[in-house]
Amino acid sequence: MQQRGDTICAVATPPGRGGVGIVRVSGAAVPEIGIRMLGSLPQPRLASHRVFKNARGEVLDEGVAIYFPAPKSFTGEHVLEFHGHGGPIVLERIVRELLCLGARLAGPGEFSERAFLNGKIDLAQAEAVADLIAATTEQGARAAVRSLQGEFSTTVNALVDAVIELRVYVESAIDFPEEEIDFLSAGKLVDRLESVMDRLQQVKRSASRGQILRDGMTIVIAGRPNAGKSSLLNRLAGHDIAIVTDVPGTTRDLLKEHIHVEGMPLHVIDTAGLRESGDIVEREGVRRAWGAIADADRVLLVADATLGMSDAERSVLARLPAHVEATVILNKIDLTGAAAGLVNDGGNPTITLSARSGAGLDILRDHLKQCMDYRDDESAFIARRRHLNAIDRAGQHLEAGRVQLTEFAAGELLAEELRLAQESLGEITGRFSSEDLLSRIFTSFCIGK
Repeated sequence: MQQRGDTICAVATPPGRGGVGIVRVSGAAVPEIGIRMLGSLPQPRLASHRVFKNARGEVLDEGVAIYFPAPKSFTGEHVLEFHGHGGPIVLERIVRELLCLGARLAGPGEFSERAFLNGKIDLAQAEAVADLIAATTEQGARAAVRSLQGEFSTTVNALVDAVIELRVYVESAIDFPEEEIDFLSAGKLVDRLESVMDRLQQVKRSASRGQILRDGMTIVIAGRPNAGKSSLLNRLAGHDIAIVTDVPGTTRDLLKEHIHVEGMPLHVIDTAGLRESGDIVEREGVRRAWGAIADADRVLLVADATLGMSDAERSVLARLPAHVEATVILNKIDLTGAAAGLVNDGGNPTITLSARSGAGLDILRDHLKQCMDYRDDESAFIARRRHLNAIDRAGQHLEAGRVQLTEFAAGELLAEELRLAQESLGEITGRFSSEDLLSRIFTSFCIGK
């Protein structure tokens, strides 16, 4: 546990006016500050009604003060919280007095950073603090709480321990060849390695679902003019966002809406109709549409069911970036009499529906959930892209180690791949972390947290 020399302070409640505002201060000077502003320190961890005064004895506010002596506090340092009235001028006066008494303004996420550096929480838990605050769905909040309570970290640490056990075995065989440890004896080492790889994939599936809960899925609705793209956006959103007319090219710019499908956050983008045009505004809309498609998780290519799939739609599918998957939407089945349904015969999945009547919309929603492996269960941890990147790198090192073991019986190279896998997983919880990584993470937090 390290007690830093400087003391930090910040308003810990959102900007604006409210019934209650909280100012938090953490660091070595907290006891002295508490005595000077409150007259005496409150009993530890007990809410105490106090008058907050400045150095001249003027009353700044009155409210509740709570003192958390080190190390039993969020940051692991002495922490004092002033719970006063939530007016911005009132809170500013308290902060100004704290600055006069030797504190400095905290940077973004600095309280959480100190909690991490002092061993109160690991890196995954620190990130879960910010993710819980930013959660937009109940499922996302539950997943963030599980990560904050350490379930994700416990799972990752158990995986790290399994990798360490393999390293110990392999490196012992290298360092003590006289013990005659056989790498390939009865295939036990291969089995143990593949068992760890299976566990890694299970963690990845849970983390992937957690990343969806945090970041959502970006869906781009694309297609020719008048195919019903804007009508589909309005149906998915549940209210009219886009203007719908019979005039081709009504949508000229990107229309974005954040919606939820049974707890799964979706970023849905409606785009201009994909066609050649002499209109400079429409051409710019088409250019932006292709830019959105390049960044999408999935494209819904909407076609008019009364006309069927044409060469124009097929050319759009052929032009899609390799990493972007597509679902074909045959819209306007209310005009053809066709039944709503899903066909998935190995090519692009095709859904027949009517954006006007709503027929087939439930099929589309279920399809999107399946595409992202989304489930409202209790196994998902809130996760970030960096977590998945670390898991992917660990998996690559384990696979490379398996090749070195099974094809070349190269113990030294296997040991090195295991070490790299261990370091990759350690980045998730902060067991292995660089200063620039910590800076990127904590500067994304809000002030006061």
